[in-house]
Amino acid sequence: MAETNTRPPLYIRIHAADNVAIVANDGGLKTGATFADGLVLVDNVPQGHKVALADLAEGDAIVRYNVVIGYAQKALPRGSWVHERVMRMPTAPELDGLPIATVKPPALPPLEGYTFEGYRNADGSVGSRNILAITQTVQCVAGVTEFAVQRIKAELLPKFPNVDDVVALEHSYGCGVAIDAPDAIIPIRTLRNISLNPNFGGEVMVVSLGCEKLQPERLLPPGTIPIADQRGENVATADAPLDVVCLQDDAHVGFMSMIDSVMRQAEVHLARLNSRRRETVPASELVVGVQCGGSDAFSGVTANPAVGFATDLLVRAGATVMFSETTEVRDGIDQLTSRASSPEVAEAMIREMAWYDAYLQKGRVDRSANTTPGNKKGGLSNIVEKAMGSIVKSGSAPITGVLSPGEKAKQKGLIYAATPASDFICGTLQLAAGINLHIFTTGRGTPYGLAEVPVIKVATRSDLARRWHDLMDVNAGRIADGDATIEDVGWELFRLMLDVASGKKKTWAEHWKLHNALVLFNPAPVT
Repeated sequence: MAETNTRPPLYIRIHAADNVAIVANDGGLKTGATFADGLVLVDNVPQGHKVALADLAEGDAIVRYNVVIGYAQKALPRGSWVHERVMRMPTAPELDGLPIATVKPPALPPLEGYTFEGYRNADGSVGSRNILAITQTVQCVAGVTEFAVQRIKAELLPKFPNVDDVVALEHSYGCGVAIDAPDAIIPIRTLRNISLNPNFGGEVMVVSLGCEKLQPERLLPPGTIPIADQRGENVATADAPLDVVCLQDDAHVGFMSMIDSVMRQAEVHLARLNSRRRETVPASELVVGVQCGGSDAFSGVTANPAVGFATDLLVRAGATVMFSETTEVRDGIDQLTSRASSPEVAEAMIREMAWYDAYLQKGRVDRSANTTPGNKKGGLSNIVEKAMGSIVKSGSAPITGVLSPGEKAKQKGLIYAATPASDFICGTLQLAAGINLHIFTTGRGTPYGLAEVPVIKVATRSDLARRWHDLMDVNAGRIADGDATIEDVGWELFRLMLDVASGKKKTWAEHWKLHNALVLFNPAPVT
């Protein structure tokens, strides 16, 4: 395959009103490189970085995505390299006077006839995997639980071939925290809802220390766990027993007795999970979280627009799809409130933004703290530019719901799930929201994965897809290469989702068993 750097100089301009574009060539371009329209570089410009398409005077607006992403801090002649050190970032948009539910796009035609093979649960949800998850009330038990899980995988799991995996829901919460503080509800409901993720089949098993602040009954109160009656209908009952292995119980004499207790209880749950079988369900049962990490300037050109196209397909199929990352959509809040399906949805988004603004202010930072050295090396000068590329993952459908951190989705359609932009915290909160599939785009590259749901990784650039050929599942860089359209990759991604959800295909993260730890969002004090 011909490398991009053997091609003539090429830049990508998003909108006709933009006065900057990004260099597309692998390895970037040197001073003097001349584009087909006669533009000549007056600086060396790395791949993905911006070049001025017109002379910019000091103070002039720098426009990409038809949005002002900054102001020139000095005169920048046509052909100059435009980067964060020569730009001043705009102030954040105000949360007052925003357009509220003003965009009424024509209804997209339903997308019918698409199915996958999933596991139906007593609460009506559908899993894409059949996993035994062991919930932990406190970090203190993590070592014991992990030791037990390794033995379960080696000694018990082979006896239950219909169970995909055993995972320990390890986290750093549970004690040494202000558990009655108002914001403590966020980590508590997050862990509660993760324990009830569709991929766990309603089999809730808990390992507790005994003396922790987050007692099992507080984490999972009576009536929390849905069970099915003999007709298979959902029943929430206050009498359903909570299966807890408490390490401080007098019955435990020595470490191995703790391990034996965990394994004994795990075998009961494994037997029930093993009796489950996949069945054909409509694509409307997909609950998909979309996220980006290690973003670059191509994220908003290739991978994220393709994900946005797939998002629209999911919504047309009646599925649930959620986008997140508060600081990465904050600068486009007007785009989101205008797409809200109702004033109530718009106001809920505004409340989440205001809450997060106050949270950042309390920590004496603002949204600009989001961008990483890798983002900037990949051509993203600031959070405004990054936000414009991030939002396009949400597609064009109306936004029908808003979730606060740790809440579970209870409706179909496109949902804004408010989370920090941290990859690990966002993924953890989307798990709590009930996803059974995760889409993750990256330009710089990251081996990110989740043990609890399949993660489909989408590369923004062909160079990354080639180098990380056994980590990236989809190469959206073909869009920039001219070898595929956004629609082509969007459909490819949609069909791959169905195959992965059906268990017909494994993602690379699943193949290598790569996963990151759960990271609970805890804005409450630590004591």
